[in-house]
Amino acid sequence: MHKQPVWAIVPAAGIGKRMQTACPKQYLELLGEPVLLHTLKKLAAVPEIAGIAVVISAQDTWWPTMSLQLKKPIVQVTGGRERPHSVFNAVRHLEQTLQVPAAWFLVHDAARPCVRRSDIKRLINTLSTHPCGGLLAARVRDTMKRSDETAQVIQTVDRHQLWHALTPQMFRAELLHRALEEGLEHPELITDEASALERLGYRPLLVEGRMDNIKITQPEDLQLARLFLEQEYAEQ
Repeated sequence: MHKQPVWAIVPAAGIGKRMQTACPKQYLELLGEPVLLHTLKKLAAVPEIAGIAVVISAQDTWWPTMSLQLKKPIVQVTGGRERPHSVFNAVRHLEQTLQVPAAWFLVHDAARPCVRRSDIKRLINTLSTHPCGGLLAARVRDTMKRSDETAQVIQTVDRHQLWHALTPQMFRAELLHRALEEGLEHPELITDEASALERLGYRPLLVEGRMDNIKITQPEDLQLARLFLEQEYAEQ
């Protein structure tokens, strides 16, 4: 059982241009509720998580209309220019305001509502003694090809040590703060929180998670997420 304080951070300041919808993807309707609410409910249901910081754009008009009614503290933080800035804003805000400082920060995409609570719990417990932290990930199953600039194959890549990076990603609080602070000098190189730690020489642990923990980025993903959630709720 993980005993050190864990706070979740949910970056939700993006506008999701690829969805081509009138509102950001995290507010699209999914089984009668916004995508973001499904995500927050998953995190709030994990006993090891003390509270959740939701990072919202200063221009966001949808968040104030959300009916949360969750049994965990929810803290609103204003987002930054890009995802690394938004997560760093949340890290700094929580460090300055929490009466009991977080030992770990668990970062989860707002548009991943299908994550299983069992995967979140396993990630937290697996990393409880790790020196830096790690992330949920799924092994690559398909044959991988590398192409040239004209989309012609130049190499078949050995997939046996390749993984799809997922979220949540959880790291020791002080290390994530330092990694993001230094990484913000080159935010284009920070593709996820793990990459910020990797730039400092750390080796985050990959914890295998379910492949149905998809991120909603394209219109067809919403239908797939609906199918996965209906299946999960039917199992309960």
